[in-house]
Amino acid sequence: MYLCVLMSELKETEPMNRIKKVLKEQGRTQTWLAEQIGKSYVVVTNYCNNNTQPSIQVLTDISQVLDVDIRELLVSTKDD
Repeated sequence: MYLCVLMSELKETEPMNRIKKVLKEQGRTQTWLAEQIGKSYVVVTNYCNNNTQPSIQVLTDISQVLDVDIRELLVSTKDD
């Protein structure tokens, strides 16, 4: 039972998206991304810190700017 509670808590703390990681991998900044997608730095920071989630359209824009498949920006919700 205790293990189930720990697993459930772990899932809740997992990031919803990987935008911050992809930016780091590419050597780009949140400020750069904000300029590219026409959003404020604060908005992009909130996306990167998982305080808010981008809409599907914004996520599509981000994937195009970063030249990655949109699926690379998401954490799978399906258990392996």
